[in-house]
Amino acid sequence: MYQGFFGAFLLAAQTGWKEWQYYEDDLAHFLLLAIPIMFLYGICIGSFLNVVIIRLPRGESLIKRSSHCMTCGAKIRIIDLIPVFSWLFLRGKCHSCGEKISPRYPIVESLNGLLYVANLLIFGANLNMILMCCFTSVLVVIGFMDWDTMEVDLRVLACILVLTVPSFFVVRELTIWDRLIGAACVGVPFFLIGEISRIFIKKKTGEDYRGIELGDTYLMAVSGLYLGWKAMVPAVFIGILLAAICGLILKKISGDSKFALCPYLCVGLLIGAMFGEEIVNWYIERNAWLFESETISYYSSCLFPTV
Repeated sequence: MYQGFFGAFLLAAQTGWKEWQYYEDDLAHFLLLAIPIMFLYGICIGSFLNVVIIRLPRGESLIKRSSHCMTCGAKIRIIDLIPVFSWLFLRGKCHSCGEKISPRYPIVESLNGLLYVANLLIFGANLNMILMCCFTSVLVVIGFMDWDTMEVDLRVLACILVLTVPSFFVVRELTIWDRLIGAACVGVPFFLIGEISRIFIKKKTGEDYRGIELGDTYLMAVSGLYLGWKAMVPAVFIGILLAAICGLILKKISGDSKFALCPYLCVGLLIGAMFGEEIVNWYIERNAWLFESETISYYSSCLFPTV
């Protein structure tokens, strides 16, 4: 079994999910051990993400004060710090005051654990998978933090910028131009839309805010540097589509047209990071005629006819 496990580990490190169907029994041995480990590791990191999501907007230290009940302030026992499982054992209540504990704690932990497993299955057991786990955790923080406060912390965004440096050496197929185009193809339009909408909103309502805030623009720009343009194209399409649908629903419920955009953009970025390249390549292959020189020349002549 161990020989099969390490054999599958080495193959997975080289290829990821695209070739895993050929590993047969070795794959079963590898996944049997790797998936639980990745999930447990993910929920442990997710527990810390909960701390970041709650404390960072309040200006509290992430490490100085131990975990405590948000209602009575009682210190949480070590036995109650087991991610997901402690919440289930306590039936979602504080052991000291009996006040209900938000189910969002295990949701964040479980989501992060599942994303880590997805990264393992999609990218394989390699350095890129580790970077992607960090990236997805940052997106979890940004999405939930923006949902709570409608603000994006630049310190969290800086983490994506930091990840871009090792990614440049690990993901060699992404050139510097792929990354710069990825940052510009969404970041620039978002910035322009934000500036133009700000003028119209201020003129109509007197309020000084943008249709697309700078935090959303910065998120897409730094993510483009990390992921490249092929991931960003489906990411922004999916994110905006989700935001439009959910925004209409929220407006009908609350009557307020303001809502956090980052959570939906983060969902789009997650899908783009995992499947964006395959989506774009599939589209190009199915519509190859659009990219042929004759087609481009024809439409160029229609748009810019010579006299």
